[in-house]
Amino acid sequence: MDSFIGIRFKKETAKRFQEFSRTHFKSHTEALETMLDFFFYNEISPKEKLGPTGRTIESSLKKRINAVIAIMRDMEKSQTKPTVAMLESLFQTNEPSKKPLILEKKTVEEKSKVRFQEKQNHTNKL
Repeated sequence: MDSFIGIRFKKETAKRFQEFSRTHFKSHTEALETMLDFFFYNEISPKEKLGPTGRTIESSLKKRINAVIAIMRDMEKSQTKPTVAMLESLFQTNEPSKKPLILEKKTVEEKSKVRFQEKQNHTNKL
């Protein structure tokens, strides 16, 4: 059987450790060993800061991605679309339609049907 030793902690710290230990580990000894192993194997001090968290990294990446998207949209509007339109106009092979030169206006006279006409045959006498 393992022997135990008493360590003095402040009451608030001991309660926090007990709650943490109960939720994540089977015993207080296992919780403390795991914490000590973590700091030992990773060669870090509990007092040093580990750097940015996943949330802060994600938010900064989203900002940069949004900036890149804005730059690409601006390039598309100001450079790509006009250039493509100019190239398409250069490679179009449609011949321009031949329109006659406007020198005179041509008037079209419509012949209307005559309702009453003189007799063509003059031999008929009344």
